[in-house]
Amino acid sequence: MTEPAIVVDGIGKRFGDVEALRDVSFDVPHGTVLGLLGPNGAGKTTSVRVLTTLLPPDSGTARVLGLDVTTDRQAVRSTIGLAGQYAAVDEVLTAHENLQMVGRLTHMRKADIQARATELLGQFNLADAADRQVKTFSGGMRRRLDLAAALVHRPPILFLDEPTTGLDPKGRNDLWATIEQLVEDGTTLLLTTQYLEEADRLADRIVVIDHGTVIAEGTANELKGRLGSTVLEFGFADHDGTGRAAGVLGSLGSPAVDGNLLRLTVDDGARSMLAAVRALDEADLEPTTAALREPTLDDVFLTLTGRPAEEAGDADDEFVTTGRTPRTRGAA
Repeated sequence: MTEPAIVVDGIGKRFGDVEALRDVSFDVPHGTVLGLLGPNGAGKTTSVRVLTTLLPPDSGTARVLGLDVTTDRQAVRSTIGLAGQYAAVDEVLTAHENLQMVGRLTHMRKADIQARATELLGQFNLADAADRQVKTFSGGMRRRLDLAAALVHRPPILFLDEPTTGLDPKGRNDLWATIEQLVEDGTTLLLTTQYLEEADRLADRIVVIDHGTVIAEGTANELKGRLGSTVLEFGFADHDGTGRAAGVLGSLGSPAVDGNLLRLTVDDGARSMLAAVRALDEADLEPTTAALREPTLDDVFLTLTGRPAEEAGDADDEFVTTGRTPRTRGAA
């Protein structure tokens, strides 16, 4: 049986007193997308850095296309592409020159570099800006060029660390469509993201990591299904009312509080809603809003980590992040 494209087996990583990763294990089959979710500092970026050979694990093993990320570093780098949290492109060079530079760094044949650069600029809707300096680009254009640079040497494995952070909704949707096409063409992808909608749309499977440990794994539907069939959602005028309501409704399940909003997952939606309304009325608590709906990944995230995904922030693993994320384009 063919080994998965990415295999992570019990990896651990420490930074002084901070245990960034603890016994993390998962795998990614060929031609699929794994979404790695978790709050800020959970260990997502550290995991990516280990898998892309930028950090050695302190324990455990990890393989990419059967290559050990510690003992076969150069071979691993030649098979992967990486786009980090920040667009790492040279602002002085043009878009075309950036891609040509990456082609040379990854030891592509000179005859192939020009054609590949032109192909990618067209694929990422940058052909009209090919000869402009990157310092004149918008944030969305830089992100597209960054992803194009990671693909110059046609890597079969692609790591994207929060690739759409900072993009407007249109830019995000455009990049999602590009990623979907890459996967359709056979690329294997590991994606870290703070956008649950992004994971729901792109990921075949999701791994939730918190405090350096895997706390849940499955498809989006499997994770939602673990919460119960229905979510009761009540809004209140202030946080005090939300806290009191959580105590009143505790007998119906495990309430999760998000600001002035209270969520409760249940199996018998209509009956539990009636019971909840009666209990709130008896406690002289009047919600400003009330809803009954199906679970979302936001509910999963809040239940598993104790906080909503929006609090994750724009960066990960702050204790090891210093400036820009290092880049791995291919073998140097």
